[in-house]
Amino acid sequence: MIRSDLEFALALDDSPSARAALLALRAGAAFELLSEGHQAASAQQLWDIWAFRHQTMLDTDVTPRPGLAEAVGKLQAAGTSLVHLAKITSSQRRFVIFLAEDLTHCIACMG
Repeated sequence: MIRSDLEFALALDDSPSARAALLALRAGAAFELLSEGHQAASAQQLWDIWAFRHQTMLDTDVTPRPGLAEAVGKLQAAGTSLVHLAKITSSQRRFVIFLAEDLTHCIACMG
């Protein structure tokens, strides 16, 4: 995946986390497609993991990262769709991006 492809996918998502991730990417933040060379994962499987993490944070009074609640909802809505993971790392923030199997649009973003 090249930078412009990730920028395009993020530009289609109007969530606050996706907009912030896009700004960081355009400002030169590092990015990586985490599933490169690996198969995509089921959104349902990722929902199970992130919903548990989110609930644990709420139960232990830990402030969830920005966009986590929204990302959990979007992963649940994606059902059994296959998704790829990417990350964007800037000096101030780190983002996790859930991309559609064909890498053309962002399913969810947090960070």
